[in-house]
Amino acid sequence: MAVLHVTDTLDAGGMERVAVNLVNALPRGRWRPFLCTTRRDGPLGALVEPDVGRLDLGRRWRLDLRAIGRLRAFVRRERIRVIHAHGDSIFFATIAAGGSAGVRILWHDHFGRYATETRPAWLYRLAARRIGGVIAVNEPLAAWATSALGVHSDRVWMVPNFVAQASRGALLAPLPGVPGRRVVCLANLRPQKDHPTLLRAFAAVAADFPDAHLLLAGGGSDEPYRRRLEDLADSLGLKNAVSFLGSRDDVPALLAACDVGVLSSSSEGFPLALVEYGLAGLPAIATRTGQCAEILDEGEAGRLVACRDAGGLADAMRGLLADAPTRAQLGGRLEDRVTRLYGAEKVVPMVAAIYERLLSEAGSGARGAR
Repeated sequence: MAVLHVTDTLDAGGMERVAVNLVNALPRGRWRPFLCTTRRDGPLGALVEPDVGRLDLGRRWRLDLRAIGRLRAFVRRERIRVIHAHGDSIFFATIAAGGSAGVRILWHDHFGRYATETRPAWLYRLAARRIGGVIAVNEPLAAWATSALGVHSDRVWMVPNFVAQASRGALLAPLPGVPGRRVVCLANLRPQKDHPTLLRAFAAVAADFPDAHLLLAGGGSDEPYRRRLEDLADSLGLKNAVSFLGSRDDVPALLAACDVGVLSSSSEGFPLALVEYGLAGLPAIATRTGQCAEILDEGEAGRLVACRDAGGLADAMRGLLADAPTRAQLGGRLEDRVTRLYGAEKVVPMVAAIYERLLSEAGSGARGAR
């Protein structure tokens, strides 16, 4: 059966990574995977397996009639049965293929800014009328689908994100800092990741651990925002204690060379960074937002602090930097938890079972909204 994943871009982001991971991991004996970008390709395109069918529409605006026509023709030609739309690509997918006979549309809601930003529910309700169900990456998003969009609860599935296991390889370049004192934050430079709170917390850490070093690994298209963060680091006296590494192609090796992983977000969906910390056996600190507490087993597999709590974040970093045995213990617990619960072997069958249900209903005209 042909399944088409749709995303606006393949820029380096969590949502896009999940789309790539899913098309790569779907069992080929049952599924024929395709991946469509509505606006443009991106660096994650290099990670897509060669046998995945590709379509790049290059749409120039929301209602690009040429792009709509190309997607409709592609769905017919390749006999697509399930369209799996990620994020805001749901609007384009429902417009272009919502009325195609025998095609079921599944929306994957990754919205990580739910705690700091309000979406227009009326607009999403329009799209929800043409879909078969919703995959939500955390509990608040699942609740929003039922309460705000009117999607039946039995058509909302909470599915965790996963990261494909990768070999560590070698570092692209030597890292600043010394072993035992490297703290890494794997997060794009976006306001929801709340790097300012992290920098303020690390200034307190550096006062007690002068050889500690904070590595900020992640890109971002907002150059003025990056400069503000750099200026803040300088004003806090962290010029030689913080490194902005940008996007990295050597993440497993980078994490293996670090000692503590931190995520200071004010809002999250299901952060892949924590899963990657776990795969690397890295002890993690995260804020209580999204599914962070679930991933860290309510503090049994990591340290949890309140959002925007620079003092709590500093205390957690100090504690782990000062205690190598606890770092090893928490890193081992998180690695075990991620391997058991958030691997491809666990998640992909959940997604495939949703596809099977939608296909079994294809002729019934069932919809996801009330």
